[in-house]
Amino acid sequence: MPDLTPSIRSALRSSTLLALVLGFGLSLVPAHEAEAFGAPESFAELADQISPSVVNITTSALIAAPADGMPMVPEGSPFQDFFDDFNNRGGGNGGPQRSEALGSGFVVSEDGYIVTNNHVIEGADEISIEFFSGVKLPAKLVGTDPKTDIALLKVESDTPLPFVTFGNSDLMRVGDWVMAMGNPLGQGFSVSAGIVSARGRELSGTYDDYLQTDAAINRGNSGGPLFNMDGQVIGVNTAILSPNGGSIGIGFSMASNVVTKVVDQLKEFGETRRGWLGVRIQDVTPDVAEAMGLEEAKGALVTDVPDGPAKEAGVTAGDVITMFAGQPVGDAGDLTRRVADAPIGEAVPVIVQREGKTETLQVTLGRREEAEAAPIPAASPAPAEPKELQSLGLTLTPLNEELRGGLGLDAGAEGLVVTAVDQASEAFTKGLREGDLITEAGQQKIVRLQDLENRIAEAKGAGRKSLLLLVRRGGDPRFVALSIE
Repeated sequence: MPDLTPSIRSALRSSTLLALVLGFGLSLVPAHEAEAFGAPESFAELADQISPSVVNITTSALIAAPADGMPMVPEGSPFQDFFDDFNNRGGGNGGPQRSEALGSGFVVSEDGYIVTNNHVIEGADEISIEFFSGVKLPAKLVGTDPKTDIALLKVESDTPLPFVTFGNSDLMRVGDWVMAMGNPLGQGFSVSAGIVSARGRELSGTYDDYLQTDAAINRGNSGGPLFNMDGQVIGVNTAILSPNGGSIGIGFSMASNVVTKVVDQLKEFGETRRGWLGVRIQDVTPDVAEAMGLEEAKGALVTDVPDGPAKEAGVTAGDVITMFAGQPVGDAGDLTRRVADAPIGEAVPVIVQREGKTETLQVTLGRREEAEAAPIPAASPAPAEPKELQSLGLTLTPLNEELRGGLGLDAGAEGLVVTAVDQASEAFTKGLREGDLITEAGQQKIVRLQDLENRIAEAKGAGRKSLLLLVRRGGDPRFVALSIE
């Protein structure tokens, strides 16, 4: 590999690729998708069709250093590598420094709207767009959505710009052909092709719905489009899984059916406006379904209902939401995405299973962005108490004033505090820890140690194999089913 100048190396390392480091030492970077039939005779016609709408993006940031001479840059910013190199070389005289980073994008309207990744432009004070024709134009930021890593830019042009349209990502099948285009490693416009390797991938975001592809994606491809064979954008290349930062054929592209909703809101409002139901939820696992007497492990189990739309409509903890706005709910992530896409301020029918019966509630949704700032108290390890019960792999003691203060709980909190967990137990495997507060067993409140013993006996008497516990940690509740056999 030829030697690169420090400035080029810096730009490449800062190339707006989102690297997500996994516990086993791999990194996540851009992705794409494809078709399951025989390969086309050539991708040349499609490449000719889409090329004019794909752009290279160069971002620049002037970041001042504080008094100690270390540049101030947001953690995770694409400019962070530049400053790491700069400081490692002994640079930095206390003055401002300018860094450039590279990425990709695509035009979605003839009047100059351009879609890219949020991490491509995050922290930039100057954004330059280079078109396939070689024309360069400055861009302004319209809006961003860090939750889906999407940003919308705008350029002004004297002539209509070539653009591409979004396709329906839900129609893409594993094995369908796809083509990616972008600016890998700062080498300029480049095309790669592959197939859709998997669907419905989740990385770390609340609204993740990624298409996985084996098309070659590298640093600098971030924000570029993933096309179907009709030249429609069915994904935005965002991340790759890689041990070395280069493509190994595992890439991820945010599905177009997520992106289009975000882009429409950014264009109209300059920000996202997502629906808010006002519940904490978790998946219904097979053991939870058995403990609750459900026929199948589907839906979203409500673990807590703070003040908000759901509480006003009568939703309670322990409800299983099976339908939302007339559509079945498969799991917690499914419900989260459906609620986000629903209209704010309108009543939506929500069907829940409660104590073996089905009930329909009308919930008027709020706006999530306005409801996300509620503080959550942090939990502290609970001190051991002499009066205790050892059961289900747990050592438990009733909540008292001393424990309540140590755990940061309000005066109305009740339940049993976990003071120890057997590391060989199912409880430990399922995440229970010292300091957790168990407030319900078998969907009934428990305050005394005897209450738990009674619930265990009742569950065994009813022929159940497990008992459903409601566990609270730092204000965050969840249901856990533990075996009682």
